[in-house]
Amino acid sequence: MRRIATLKLEAVSLDLGHTLLFEVPTRHVIYGEAARSRGRAVSDERMGRLMKKAHQELPQTIEGSFRYGDRWFRAFIERIFHQGLELTAAEVDAITEELFERFESPATFRLYPGASELLEGIRALGLRLGLTSNWSARLPRLLNALDLQQHFDFVLSSALEGLEKPNPAIFLRAAELAGCPPENMLHAGDHAIKDGGCLEVGMAFCLVDPLGRIQAPPGARRVADLELLLDEIRRLCEPGTA
Repeated sequence: MRRIATLKLEAVSLDLGHTLLFEVPTRHVIYGEAARSRGRAVSDERMGRLMKKAHQELPQTIEGSFRYGDRWFRAFIERIFHQGLELTAAEVDAITEELFERFESPATFRLYPGASELLEGIRALGLRLGLTSNWSARLPRLLNALDLQQHFDFVLSSALEGLEKPNPAIFLRAAELAGCPPENMLHAGDHAIKDGGCLEVGMAFCLVDPLGRIQAPPGARRVADLELLLDEIRRLCEPGTA
């Protein structure tokens, strides 16, 4: 049963993709470029459909590899490029290594405006700070490459944990690592359902929604950008605020 948080803020958990940073170009464009470089005239729109279909069809765990783990991603890429676009096994192997390298490179990502100020501001408030993300096992290495690792007290990658948002268990794990009850934490992210799963364990949730088009779950807070998220966190640190 969902509990309503009475907030005495001690820690903050943040989502990563489309909250703190984004890919340049977008993921389906990167995949489309890989196909076109090997002679497949596939549009970015069709590639997006192929990726969505593969994601929906593949099980959560493949050969012991949880979603976004390396073996899972190999199956995902094989489903798209071999089954979907009929590239050879050798071509798919080359694409797999190319994509693995691409998504571990800091050049692929850009921080949203206000991201650095948000991370520094949370630490200046004396709050514990973590990252809770549905991401591959490469997440720690990516954070190091982006010079972001030092900001976080803990980092939870779904592929490494074998748990993914919105499963309440990953938010309980975040609270455990933060060393405080979930009722004393705030999680912020861009996805109402996945990130909003924190509400199930009594954790406060702030939806980061620049366009104001996402329906927030009951009890959620909402901000339009990371500057306003930092303002909200500061407000929640004021005595008597809940």
